[in-house]
Amino acid sequence: MDSVPAWAARLRAARRGKFWTQREMAKQLAEAADSRTRARLPERESLTRMIKDWEAGRHQPKDPYRVLYCRVFGMEEAELFGAEASGAVPRVSFDGDEIEALELARRVAASDVGAETLDRLEAAVDDLATAYPVTPPFELLNRVRRHLSYVSHLFEAKKTLHEHRRLLVVGGWLSLLTSTCHIDLRQFQAAKTWLRTGSQLAGHAGHAEIAAWCLETEAWQAVTIGDYRRALTLSQGAKTIAPRGSSVYIQATAQEGRAWARLGAGPETRDSLHRVDRLVAPLPVPEQPEHHYRYDPSKRDAYVATTLSWLGDPAAERYARQVLVRLESAADGTVRPRRAVSARPDLALALLAADQPDEAGQITLAALTSGSLVPSSYWRAREVINAIEARRVPEAGELREAYQELDGT
Repeated sequence: MDSVPAWAARLRAARRGKFWTQREMAKQLAEAADSRTRARLPERESLTRMIKDWEAGRHQPKDPYRVLYCRVFGMEEAELFGAEASGAVPRVSFDGDEIEALELARRVAASDVGAETLDRLEAAVDDLATAYPVTPPFELLNRVRRHLSYVSHLFEAKKTLHEHRRLLVVGGWLSLLTSTCHIDLRQFQAAKTWLRTGSQLAGHAGHAEIAAWCLETEAWQAVTIGDYRRALTLSQGAKTIAPRGSSVYIQATAQEGRAWARLGAGPETRDSLHRVDRLVAPLPVPEQPEHHYRYDPSKRDAYVATTLSWLGDPAAERYARQVLVRLESAADGTVRPRRAVSARPDLALALLAADQPDEAGQITLAALTSGSLVPSSYWRAREVINAIEARRVPEAGELREAYQELDGT
């Protein structure tokens, strides 16, 4: 992340976590004001420029804007702006969960926890993992952190060895989900710390599935920053320790294929896709298909579309169009906006490969303005925009402007 004051990074992360552009943020601030305050606010464009300056850390917002920010995000002023906001602030990145992650790991190494409490915590893990695809990452992160705080407290309570292991597993899943939210928000140092904690808890519990998910999640982070060789190594490592045929084994195989595609290795990419096909074929649809850690067979075509578009295969366009139609029409039983918006860059890349830059631009603009594109996927839109600009498509300027407004750059 760019080096900015911590309070400025929190403002940007909170906005991105809501999938809002800076212009939408200005609208939300205005709507949070009472009628008298609203009448004194500057025009929308001026307020948008002020938000851009605040997020860049050029200067701190004063009242009434601080109060309005807190109303919009439902946070206390100290939580959002921090005690440091009242004076000079060292320019640091916002990865403030690291201490909490380390504290959780410390307490594990050191029993009243009942079965009912553990049952509820395990159910909460499933609920949070199911909420992941439909909840802005900043909101979900706050929910997960509250559960982590409670789990951390329980490690100090008296419990049996069996209860202790169950608590380790809950903490492992929550740490993993916390890391995933941080990756979505591009808070990579915090993500790394929570992955390390999740892996440590998995090791204490002897839970190979969580350990494998930690590697697979780290592989996805490597993809988002363009480190495809490392993504390949991590995906293969996840497969090595994952239970054969498990959701994480399938996901790691798919992730391996995407890494091969980015490396331009056609035969290896197609081999990975064939292996995913064989693994998915016998699977039923899970009871909770939106559960982030339970493989939904309907994801298969979306992964194929992504992988082939990254490889530059002409078949990618057909797959990507079919996937987008299915996701937006609720053909699988429900509309999936996050998956649908992620499918748009795949189709755009395929259209560029087919020399259809105009439609590629339209598809990308729809993704940028959808309100559902998570920050960890901005790079996918950016590479399409770069390619469209290189072809001097007239709409390239509009695309770049929409991207900069979303990214806050």
